[in-house]
Amino acid sequence: MAKNVADVAAETGRKSSTRAPKGLRFERFFTPPGSHAHDLVEWERRTASIVGEKGKLIFEQKDVEVPRSWSQLAINIVAQKYFRGQQDTPDRETSVRQLVDRVVGALGHWGREGGYFATEGDAANWEEELRYLLVTQHASFNSPVWFNLGVPGRSQQGSACFINSVQDSMESILDLAKTEGMLFKFGSGTGTNLSVLRSKREQLSGGGTASGPVSFMRGYDSFAGSIKSGGTTRRAAKMVILNADHPDIVDFVTCKAEEERKAWALIDAGYDAGFNVIGGAYDSVQFQNANHSVRASDEFMRAVLADAEWQTKAVTDGRVMDTYRARDLMRQISDSAWICGDPGVQF
Repeated sequence: MAKNVADVAAETGRKSSTRAPKGLRFERFFTPPGSHAHDLVEWERRTASIVGEKGKLIFEQKDVEVPRSWSQLAINIVAQKYFRGQQDTPDRETSVRQLVDRVVGALGHWGREGGYFATEGDAANWEEELRYLLVTQHASFNSPVWFNLGVPGRSQQGSACFINSVQDSMESILDLAKTEGMLFKFGSGTGTNLSVLRSKREQLSGGGTASGPVSFMRGYDSFAGSIKSGGTTRRAAKMVILNADHPDIVDFVTCKAEEERKAWALIDAGYDAGFNVIGGAYDSVQFQNANHSVRASDEFMRAVLADAEWQTKAVTDGRVMDTYRARDLMRQISDSAWICGDPGVQF
């Protein structure tokens, strides 16, 4: 006999009531059931301090609570980079316990809100296992996680790297500067391929000639140098890319090497050669805040192998702008990289 709707509904309800709850299940692996991760390690208090090249004290925080197994280097980095709150105020973090609990607590809260855990017991097990991995240095998060997660009023930005895009318009070019600046502020790095920007020899729709991507790179580089990533003394991290067939590729390849030569001249004239010295040689030249990379296609690499010609093409209409020997361009890439480490090659 066919079942009526009520019978089917009742049977379905009985089956669903016996199913395991939805969500992830976690059992203890590193920690005994019912234990707290912080109770499984020995703790002590130490002074975190960093001294500069000339013996000057750059950072110091006394009475920092840390696992006894941690090295002094690890303690110095964590206290100086990742502890939140202004020093010598009640808001300042003073213990690795606080740091780990802040991050794990934020992740656990989001996991519960999102329904990721089958039960509260699974959530608690996951948190304690993660705490143990962190305090015993079996694992660690990237810097943005330590910078941001669980800090009230701060962007909960956890990714370390962002790939951005830009369009061939002034509005988009300036929007990219803002986007990068905000990502730097919260401790992340960015990368952008600028090949969509027309070259310095191509015309603008309203008349005149375009500035070209290398010109705008100067502005992006200056912003990156002005922003301390994550609100700490870490510099912003940035990459710019240009395709090997872009008309401005030679300018792109050589621009950083040319600035390196300027820095050498300043050093010979008596300017400080340190990289992070305000007013020093490298603080006075451009392109010091980004890695430059040439995007090389298979066609370009084959042309290099065959010692064939290589053509650059206009961004706006694809017409041929220049013709080089592919090996000559590769030689310029190699020479510039030998001088200053850039550009890299992506292929």
